[in-house]
Amino acid sequence: MSGRISFFLTCILVACALSVVNAHYQFRRLFIELERAQAQARQLDIEWSQLQLDQSTLGKHSRIEFNARRDLHMVPVSPASTQYLTTGEK
Repeated sequence: MSGRISFFLTCILVACALSVVNAHYQFRRLFIELERAQAQARQLDIEWSQLQLDQSTLGKHSRIEFNARRDLHMVPVSPASTQYLTTGEK
């Protein structure tokens, strides 16, 4: 009888040991996944800050006006170059 109890307790001990090993493995896997997600979140925060800086720089009126003059050859409107259209009469 003592041999059966000993065998039964050994089986339970092995099952518990395997359960502990499995739990430890799952913990490591989830911890690595968490670290990757946190690193990705930090990278996205850096990119977001860079995009906000770019948006504030590119949206300034002086830069838009400079690019319009340089690239599109636009000039400010003057009364001498303004043409008025009227309807019905020539």
